[in-house]
Amino acid sequence: MSSHDSVQEPAHTPRRSKITPERAQEFYTAVLELLRESGYESLTMEGVASRTRCGKSTLYRQWGSKPELVVAALHSTRQMLLSHIDTGTLAGDLREAARVIGARSGSDTPLMHALSHAALQSPELLCALREALILPELAAIDAMVRRGMERGEITADNAGAEFVSAQLLGVMRARPLLEAKIADEAYLTRFVESAVFPSLGLDPATTGS
Repeated sequence: MSSHDSVQEPAHTPRRSKITPERAQEFYTAVLELLRESGYESLTMEGVASRTRCGKSTLYRQWGSKPELVVAALHSTRQMLLSHIDTGTLAGDLREAARVIGARSGSDTPLMHALSHAALQSPELLCALREALILPELAAIDAMVRRGMERGEITADNAGAEFVSAQLLGVMRARPLLEAKIADEAYLTRFVESAVFPSLGLDPATTGS
């Protein structure tokens, strides 16, 4: 890792804001692609500059350091992948969540693994990672469970309700480590019906497909 990646340029170098939103998004996309390909430690400002055909000084003037650029890239790609799901039943919502998460796991899982170690050593990076990739989905899954309670599909004191989001998002990260395979749609659907439904008292045979 280049020493320039962990330190800012001299204090007399002014920050500038001449980069268009479209150009900034190109930088963010390149950062996330490189993270997925090689990991956080191998990511360099030189690599981002080469990928985006710009001068390295442009990146330093705008973001100052590699951690700041990565944080900005994460914030720029905050996605609400599950918030739109509302099938009318808890079982339907969880099956659809499995489908959506599975469809994204090929890109989201490598990014999570690339950043996890570095994030534990950087509160700012950890916060950005949680805000961009984790908290929106936790909130969406919790909302599904809450709606299920309100409809009477599960009881308010259901012991498994608080663990649904941890189960779904946790297995997405665990399967690559345990089996060297991503948690794709088919796997997550089986997981939801075989592990999550029983913990909630839902019967896959009576909740549709």
